[in-house]
Amino acid sequence: MTRGQTTKVGELSGQLVLEGGVIPGRLRFGAQITDVTPDLHAPADWFILPGFVDTHVHGGGGGDAMDGVAGVQTLARLHARHGTTTLLPTTMTNPWENVLAAMQAVREVMAQGVPGGADIVGAHLEGPFISPQRLGAQPPCTLDPTPELVAQALGSGVIRAVTLAPERPGALQAARQFGAAGVRVGVGHTVADAETVTDFLNALHAAGIRTAATHLFNAMGGIEGRTPGVPGALLADPHTFPEVILDGIHVHPTSFRLACAAAPDRAMLITDAMRAAGLGDGESELGGQRVIVRNGEARLEGGSLAGSVLTMDAALRNAVGAGLPLHTASRLASLHPARSLGLTDRGTLAPGLRADLVVLNAELQVKAVYVGGQAVQA
Repeated sequence: MTRGQTTKVGELSGQLVLEGGVIPGRLRFGAQITDVTPDLHAPADWFILPGFVDTHVHGGGGGDAMDGVAGVQTLARLHARHGTTTLLPTTMTNPWENVLAAMQAVREVMAQGVPGGADIVGAHLEGPFISPQRLGAQPPCTLDPTPELVAQALGSGVIRAVTLAPERPGALQAARQFGAAGVRVGVGHTVADAETVTDFLNALHAAGIRTAATHLFNAMGGIEGRTPGVPGALLADPHTFPEVILDGIHVHPTSFRLACAAAPDRAMLITDAMRAAGLGDGESELGGQRVIVRNGEARLEGGSLAGSVLTMDAALRNAVGAGLPLHTASRLASLHPARSLGLTDRGTLAPGLRADLVVLNAELQVKAVYVGGQAVQA
């Protein structure tokens, strides 16, 4: 078998990147993986990984989650070409009617599917229940998470993850309301102190609610010995899944390694990508705001970082470059984010799971992608 080629439909041979390490082997699949078998003769420089799961992505390829159906389809196709087989289109702080419209568009796309695109399993509601003092690149349209607004959001039927600032009035009640519906609750865009965050997380975990750190280290202050802040509280928590934007801009490699050391079974890679991902340098837009992308760095005119132009394959390469073994980096890109959402049918290579696969060459560049066993065309 030549590397990267299928000897027949539904069969790949190469280095299988499993949870515990990398082994030469052969993988057979239809819509699900049917067989994972060691094969000493498999190509040594061709790597087969579980497809990436991105729980926080605003856009890509010129499309944005706030654009409606076409925008969601566009971003799903762009990121699929970079190995992302599951994603959550992520909203941002906007007038509430715009947020509701974006969630309705996600619902329509989920009903239709996206041929040639990633599997969309829900939406990430990042705004508007965040702090106006920690907007980052979000427009100033924040709201308190009242029971009525939370009910409207949940009524869309697509919310899979939400970001809340714990200090906002009604945040804990809202978190319980979201959590009771199976939504992962993220802490982010917040000016809370460590004690507030710890109490918030403890209350949610007591109720069996999954939690996350929304782009750890960004839009939440820093860590000091006597003032651990939001990142300190999140890293000290034994249950929270920390998201990390590993684009070489948002987070220092040492900070990334800290997150991995604190949460080795929970740290996860995200892109936080905006519509300019995949388009190169130039002008773009985020939430009605002009964005300049220069040398792969996206900023608002005022200088604030405006999300990223990252893709998950690049994030994986950066994780390996930061010192992680490939199988560990793969867990951060696939297994951990899947677990954070309660998805048990994907995230690793095992019989019976979805055939969401990405094939990389020796330089960890994407050569083939399969979503539910269907090949994605580059």
